[in-house]
Amino acid sequence: MRDNKINAIFFCILKTFCAQLNSNYNHGVIEWIPYDRFKDVKQIGKGGFGTIHYARWIDGYIIEWDIENQQWKRCRNSKVALKKFDNFVNFNDVLNEMKIHLNTNGVGSIGFYGISQDRESHSYMMVLKYAADGNLREYLKINFNNINWSQKLFNLYMKYPKDSENTLISDFGLSKLIRANPNNPEKKNIFGVLPYIAPEVLSGEEYTKAADVYSFGIIAYEMVTGFPPYPDIPHDKDLAMKICNGLRPKIPFHTPKLITRMIMRFWDARVTHRPTFKELCDELWKYDDDYSYYLECGENKDSEIVIQIEKAEEFSANQESTNTTTTTTPTPLNYQTHPQAIYTSRLNFSNLPKPKNEENFEKELEKLTKSTSALSISGIVDLDISNF
Repeated sequence: MRDNKINAIFFCILKTFCAQLNSNYNHGVIEWIPYDRFKDVKQIGKGGFGTIHYARWIDGYIIEWDIENQQWKRCRNSKVALKKFDNFVNFNDVLNEMKIHLNTNGVGSIGFYGISQDRESHSYMMVLKYAADGNLREYLKINFNNINWSQKLFNLYMKYPKDSENTLISDFGLSKLIRANPNNPEKKNIFGVLPYIAPEVLSGEEYTKAADVYSFGIIAYEMVTGFPPYPDIPHDKDLAMKICNGLRPKIPFHTPKLITRMIMRFWDARVTHRPTFKELCDELWKYDDDYSYYLECGENKDSEIVIQIEKAEEFSANQESTNTTTTTTPTPLNYQTHPQAIYTSRLNFSNLPKPKNEENFEKELEKLTKSTSALSISGIVDLDISNF
């Protein structure tokens, strides 16, 4: 059985490698790496389908082809991350993730160097570039208070439409999100991180690009506020039910209302009312361009996004001035995570109601859409849409 799995892996590798024989750079080649070539291995994280380990790769990843010596140049003693899959994971899903990594290697995704196998547990693992700053949530928790609105806008714009060399996708394990339920072929098993899954998907509807828009909206919220969604409550069927009934994270009142409106549109239970990624890209580009031009040239002072951000920055400065403690080191965000707030992939819930917006959601969204002249910070709606 194990030989069949190894053959399947190599078939996956060779199929891609044959199309990349002329590659001169590391993103064009992956390798089978003997496990004994890794030193200082230690676990640094755990997900729904495996564990993440730090390691030092003695030989190191490929840099480029040395034409003169007819061999690969390598970065010796490279720091790498080992993504080790639990043995219960469907092997086809492992191959699926590897295939996506191969097709996107280094373009918006974390570097994928090769494949290995733990000799003791026989668990397969992917050898990936080590991200020293950790994941987005860890980074935000430590650094959020030092991130201004110019950086937030830039990050929002870069996260969706462009690949950024500073922020990369590292986990494609949910790319095959829906699979048939063997016990009931008419039902679907839904895998994922509950707070990020669109309500229509939770309730059993087909997965569409609009569901990705919803998920991006949750990530956008996290990047704008610094807080993960629903950190203080259990991520259970009750939360899934509430999401289907319109529950959404709370957007702070001082958030520029153009950004608030954009995020709320991502979250609309009416799937056809969500923006497309093209519309999202255009909107984010305009906000980022307007504000960047204002900072660089001192113009665009009358731009609505500029006025709203300046008011938001003023609010933040006033908040900081009430804190008598001065420090040059980043101040971590202060929030507690409920022990049952689970931000890893798992099988989610069935028999949920048809999605709908909470009672005041559409009224507030319409108000934000029409209200383009209220530019003062006091004019920004206090949107506690988690308590409607």
